[in-house]
Amino acid sequence: QLQLVESGGGLVQPGGSLRLSCAASGFTFNYDTIGWFRQAPGKEREGVSCISTSGASTNYLDSVKGRFTISIDNAKNTVYLQMNSLKPEDTAVYYCAAGGQAMCRLKAFVRYWGKGTLVTVSS
Repeated sequence: QLQLVESGGGLVQPGGSLRLSCAASGFTFNYDTIGWFRQAPGKEREGVSCISTSGASTNYLDSVKGRFTISIDNAKNTVYLQMNSLKPEDTAVYYCAAGGQAMCRLKAFVRYWGKGTLVTVSS
């Protein structure tokens, strides 16, 4: 089994920045993509950004392009999401996930979920 533990959420003002971290432990070999989803109150969970475990391929939700950056440190089994220019509409619980190549578009390809970390963007 793979365990994913998120950290770095919190309250930030509009225009501010946060960096989320996701540490993977356990059986770390049966996935090829890792990334972030988010779920706002009353909305469906959506893929925000994913990265291949090689780091060669990334993708982003249109609404976060140019503001969020995903990266991976394989030596630490950790993936990061740097979030800049945060907006109130970014408020959500952010979940780390790992799975197959298409998982950012299709949640069915997610094999493992973290428990989530809350990001609140408000003045």
